[in-house]
Amino acid sequence: MDKKSLTLLILNGKGAGNDDLRAAIGSLREEGFDIAVRVTFEKGDGDRYVKEAIALQAETVVAGGGDGTINEIATALAASEADHRPVLGILPLGTANDFATSVGIPEEMEPALRLAIQGKASTIDLARVNQTHYFINMATGGFGTRITTETPEKLKSALGGVSYFIHGLMRMDTLKPDTCEISGPDFQWQGDALVIGIGNGRQAGGGQRLCPSALINDGRLDVSIVTAQELLPTLLHSLTGDDDNPGIVTTQLESLTIRSPHEMTFNLDGEPLSGREFVIEVLAGALSCRLPPQCPLLA
Repeated sequence: MDKKSLTLLILNGKGAGNDDLRAAIGSLREEGFDIAVRVTFEKGDGDRYVKEAIALQAETVVAGGGDGTINEIATALAASEADHRPVLGILPLGTANDFATSVGIPEEMEPALRLAIQGKASTIDLARVNQTHYFINMATGGFGTRITTETPEKLKSALGGVSYFIHGLMRMDTLKPDTCEISGPDFQWQGDALVIGIGNGRQAGGGQRLCPSALINDGRLDVSIVTAQELLPTLLHSLTGDDDNPGIVTTQLESLTIRSPHEMTFNLDGEPLSGREFVIEVLAGALSCRLPPQCPLLA
């Protein structure tokens, strides 16, 4: 990209004091890159800053934060007109950074920022839920959702992604499967699900690879259902990634509907959404995103 093209970096407030990031921004500005910085404080700020970026004709909008921040910025970009939509860049600053990790974005600030601004733009998919909510990485339901939504903040800060797994084991006594029906084109499943993973990306909950073969530009969502026939063995199998585990049902779908007689909660890139029916569809080629060369999640 042209160094004179504007990049708007939208930072989650928790990451705004990062000294390495400040140094990286300064270094790239010295090279001539035009970088403007905005910091979010409350819900809705990300959407407002994306609209500002479009008004300023920014070429790239960089989401600086964890999966929730990336979701907020990606959702706002998807809602904008395609002709004026900036490219999405990603700067991992969260606790788990599942999406950034799986696509291969560097952890170091300067290489990550340079990639977010200069990297090759690739067309990627986005998933939409009930017409109003989106996820760029993964929707998780069942026990996996309760792990990620209930893990104490202090534990997250101290241990990062490992905290989700530890907290999950601590909560084994509360395991209750979700009774539901999942249907899609040429697919039907009904039963008790311990964990449901619907992946545009591959991992959630701080590194749990629920959809290990998912691609972000194939126009499909990978679905993994960890059944509740044998709770503990199935959970342990799912965490070790055993492809031969009969307790896991997998498929790939362009759209699906999940119905339950009771209220369920799905975690969309870290944001909980509750209800009894979820209509989920892939929006093929919805966004343009700067990703590393040989990104493992590109077809």
